[in-house]
Amino acid sequence: MLERLNQAMEHVEEHLDGRLEVAELARITATSEYHFRRLFSSLAGMPLSEYVRRRRLTVAAAEVLAGQPSLLDVAVRYGYGSGEAFARAFRAQHGVGPGEARRSGAVLNAQPRLSFRLVVEGSTTMRYRIVEKEAFRVVGRKARVPLIHEGVNPHIVEHVRSIPAETSRRIAALSDQDPEGVVSATVRLPEAGPDGLDGFAEGSLLDYYHAVVSGAAEVPADLDVLECPAGSWAVFENTGPFPQALQQMWAEVAARWIPSNPYEYRPGPEILRVRPVPDDPERSQAQLWIPVARTGAAGTAGAAGVSGGAGA
Repeated sequence: MLERLNQAMEHVEEHLDGRLEVAELARITATSEYHFRRLFSSLAGMPLSEYVRRRRLTVAAAEVLAGQPSLLDVAVRYGYGSGEAFARAFRAQHGVGPGEARRSGAVLNAQPRLSFRLVVEGSTTMRYRIVEKEAFRVVGRKARVPLIHEGVNPHIVEHVRSIPAETSRRIAALSDQDPEGVVSATVRLPEAGPDGLDGFAEGSLLDYYHAVVSGAAEVPADLDVLECPAGSWAVFENTGPFPQALQQMWAEVAARWIPSNPYEYRPGPEILRVRPVPDDPERSQAQLWIPVARTGAAGTAGAAGVSGGAGA
């Protein structure tokens, strides 16, 4: 895997001035596109699309400082449809616009090439179980919110607070199976960005459900429903400060557990059940349910369908 990851990084470098296909990076690393994005983000500390954007602007900066070709030619070469869009992105990374950098020789910010080296990890045990579940529904209230990699997501907090207490009680009453009680369910919504890569970067959108897992045949019309087909779920648990411990667990699933086990992601929501630790409000007990399939048993593209009530 280490050699394949470095081959993928070499492929990125060779295509900075052209269209970069995530499918090809996944092929090089013998993973699915979804898993490659998650793996890269966990190892590199940034989404793939963000890394590619930074590398393109780093290489573009060298051409800007060289004085040739024109700024518009540089912009088009590195995937920007206009000089204005290129100037905004350039300023966001380097702190100055390309014209100013060309005139003054300003100090710029470079994104070094990534390479992966062996670091011995895995001396601690990751506890998990595989659960086979029949088809079920996630039932609750949905909101489309931006992805935030670290810290509390204020958009999710605002959504949960906006749900009336009476509605929350009705949602909780529909819980009839594991994971029991009110949970969070998220469905990522990859969207093409200007660099041709989908939006797993910070700020890309996801559907967030404040909901329960239910087998109820009838659901109140004012609630949102996510249909989840029968399949396998990998269930992980940890205890620690919220949300840091949870976010670390998510990263370890992508970076350590998936590559080390004969499973891959399959379409479906990631379901989280969090409860406070008694007498310790700074810590929480988290249970994370990830939809998986035995390697080669199912595809991983796409997302679970949404149907049902308001906003679906």
